[in-house]
Parts: sequence; structure tokens; C-alpha cells
Amino acid sequence: MSKKGSSFKETLQNIFSASVIVIAFIVSYLLFVNVMGNPVNFEGGNPKGHALQGNYLGIIYKGGYIVPILMTCVLTLIIFVIERLITLSRAKGKGRLNEFVAKLQNLLEQDKIEEAMEACDKQKGSLANVMKAGLSRYRDLQKDPDLEKDQKILSIQKAFEEATALELPMLSKNMVIFSTLASVSVLIGLIGTVLGMIRAFAALAQSGAPDALALSQGISEALVNTAFGITGSTLSILAFNFFTTTIDSYTFKIDEAGFSLTQNFAASLKK
Repeated sequence: MSKKGSSFKETLQNIFSASVIVIAFIVSYLLFVNVMGNPVNFEGGNPKGHALQGNYLGIIYKGGYIVPILMTCVLTLIIFVIERLITLSRAKGKGRLNEFVAKLQNLLEQDKIEEAMEACDKQKGSLANVMKAGLSRYRDLQKDPDLEKDQKILSIQKAFEEATALELPMLSKNMVIFSTLASVSVLIGLIGTVLGMIRAFAALAQSGAPDALALSQGISEALVNTAFGITGSTLSILAFNFFTTTIDSYTFKIDEAGFSLTQNFAASLKK
């Protein structure tokens, strides 16, 4: 892929990421106002009053206008989890990676390079793409009488490294979203908590009888934002760890297959 094509693709990815966040915020705000803020969720049909007993939509609405931002974080997380699942599923290709690697190793031992390349075309995963690049170089180097043995081994290793460098960005793309949401969700929730507590203490500080409604609203705002912030952060951490482990597994399989092919090529040169 050319640098121009790679830059254009990266620009599209950035636009997609920004669009997802904007759309998630719009959806979250509409849900907050029209669904959670629906008068049927509150006593006397007044959103400024108490939420009905056991009505969680009304309770969440009492969290204030920090809630749509926290909802945006959670919705953005869900969208990118789906995106990562689809992308990594495509990167995995067809069938089990262990069986695919074992099949390639068996074909290489029999010097069936063309059959191995056909197997890569059928598998259609990131590992297959890297292996196909290495296999193509493998066959070319076998026919090259000019290069020394060490030069050939370095050449096939370089082919693997270049092919791997093209695949890894796709595997790790958008992972920063999860790590960012893990920390940002907690901080935004903390802001909502502090604002809620300010409102609660302001209600207590009034002369005479404290404003019970303002006090309850302040406490609700604090607790709802705390709950949303912790939930968003927890889900983000779980998603980040899951996808990191999956990507590491793919990377290990690519390295294992590349090492196997390089060793097989070095052994063939001794014959």
C-alpha cells in the first residue's frame, strides 16, 4: 500500500471515529430528554419532581446533564466493541489458526509452496496475508543463484517484517479508544458526583428547614453519575484486556509461522 493510500485510509478512520462519537452523543441526549425525561416517569408528571418508586429511567434522569455525556461514553464503547469484533473476526480468517499453521508447516516440509499459497488465499486472514508474502519471497529466493545463504535468510525475514507491519495497524486500530474511555468515564462521573454533592450541601445549608427536594436531587445526581462512570470504566477495561489478549494471540501465531518458514527455508539451503 502506498503512503498516499495509507494516509487517505487513516483520514477516513479518523472521520469515522469522530462521527461515531458525535452520533453517540446525539442519540444519548435524545434518549435522556425524551425517554428518561418523559413525564410519565415522575410523580405528578413533573420531571423536576421525584421519580416514581422503582422507575430507573426517572432515577437516571435525576443525574443531571452529565448523564448524556456518560451515556455517550458507554454507547461509543459498545459501537467500537462491535467494530473490533468484526475486524478481528476478518483478521482471523476461516477456520482455526492452529490447524492452519500446522497445515502450512506440513506443506512446507514437502516443499509444496504453491499449495501453501493457495491455502493462504482460502484462509483470507492476517496470518494468511503475511504467510503468502513470505511464501512468495521463499519461492523467488529458491530460484536466485546470486545471493548468499545469509542474504537469502535476511531477505525472507524482511519480507515477513514488511508484511506484518502492514497487518498490525489493522489489528490494533482504535484500541486507544478503550484505554481513553476507561479513564475518562471515571473522571466525568466524578465531575457529576461533585456537582451533585454541591447541590446536596447547598440544600442543607439553607436557613430554616433544608430543601428536601433539592437535597434528594443532589444525592441522586451524585450517585447516578458515580454508577455510570464506574460502569463505563469497568466495561472499557474489560474490552481493552480482551482485545489486547486476542491481538497478542494473533501476533504470536504470525511470529510462530514466520519463524517456522524461515527455519524451513534455511534447512532447505543446506540440502
